[in-house]
Amino acid sequence: MSTRYWAVVPAAGIGSRMASDRPKQYLSLQSKTVIEHSLAHLLSHEMIEAVYVPLAEHDAYWSELTISHHPKIKSLPGGRERADSVLNALNAIGHVAAEQDWVLVHDAARPCLRAQSLDQMIRQLSEDVTGGILANPVNDTIKKVVQGNEIRETVDRRQLWQAQTPQMFRFGRLRDSLQGALEAGANITDEASAIEWAGYSAKVINGPSDNIKITRAEDLPLAEFILGRQRPPL
Repeated sequence: MSTRYWAVVPAAGIGSRMASDRPKQYLSLQSKTVIEHSLAHLLSHEMIEAVYVPLAEHDAYWSELTISHHPKIKSLPGGRERADSVLNALNAIGHVAAEQDWVLVHDAARPCLRAQSLDQMIRQLSEDVTGGILANPVNDTIKKVVQGNEIRETVDRRQLWQAQTPQMFRFGRLRDSLQGALEAGANITDEASAIEWAGYSAKVINGPSDNIKITRAEDLPLAEFILGRQRPPL
């Protein structure tokens, strides 16, 4: 049986830093919502079997989107934190996936993913035993700041990368790592941190800097500009 690819787009967050009337994934961006852009390349990619979308319990927006009825979409209840939502999705995928299948986890509020980046990630990691993430080398000077906004030191940036998504790992390894990390009360900020906690090594795939995440209000016009320069997915 050939290895299959599955995707998870956790969408149970509320995006409190946006100070908007709805979660940031449902804000308007080029006549669609942010999450519709984030889902588009995953849904159109021929390698991806299905996209699982964990949702908040009282989500009032998802069912209004045409994309929610896409045949590749599987919605399900999310969890309290991102890691809980991803684990819920992995448990659902477990009914159909093999241990060595791949899972790509992508942010609901990261709408500028390039199709080329997705192809590059799948190609470069296809033979890896664990997986890896899209990431960017840090170019700015980085300062370590202590209490009182006092600079303590300048951090050597040569080994620093800024994590992006998708993050792509073997299904069984990611499920077990997330489960173990959550049970241990570890601080899990992304899927790679669960993999690291479990003692595995993940790769970085150099991705473009325009694969931005919508976090604050000023990110929306930047995303509009980036999308305007990209060819829309088929």
